Amino acid sequence: MKKVLCTLVLAMVAVIGFSQARIDVRAGMSITNLTKSEMDAKVGYTLGVGIDLPVATSFSVQSGLMFTGKGAKKGDLKATPCYLDIPILAAYKMPIADDVNFVVNAGPYIGIGLGGKVKYDDLKSDYFGDDGAKRFDLGLQYGVGAEFGDHILLNLSGQYGFISPFEDSDEKNLGFFLTVGYRF
Repeated sequence: MKKVLCTLVLAMVAVIGFSQARIDVRAGMSITNLTKSEMDAKVGYTLGVGIDLPVATSFSVQSGLMFTGKGAKKGDLKATPCYLDIPILAAYKMPIADDVNFVVNAGPYIGIGLGGKVKYDDLKSDYFGDDGAKRFDLGLQYGVGAEFGDHILLNLSGQYGFISPFEDSDEKNLGFFLTVGYRF
């Protein structure tokens, strides 16, 4: 796991050093649940760093490393996994006013489960324990946003997982994220 993270960080540094890519930091809230589940949505967090690599005047490739609290709840049962999400998005930017761009993006994401708990009353267990969820997630991320000037970002994104985190289940991760960011 540490080797993968170090490789990703070094790759991002190399891309930034040899291109017109720009780095940003983002933070916000997540609302997550599982599809085909009777669980209720859980409000959490998302924060991380991103990269925007221009390909043409209106097109860019966006990626990043986002730490995201996901999960679901129902009554006394609460699942709170934490994932490292790595999206690879194609973005189209349309100017809508002076120094304001409307952005539409979509593409795959990879999620790596870092940890988390399942709590029922006073009992706690690891979300990714021996009989718990799978650590790997893969899905589609899509979103809309706005870029104000060269620095301020506002995004509304969604994720739909393709892989069930549980054996013998067709439930998948589902999430919506509202983030603000600053681009350097």
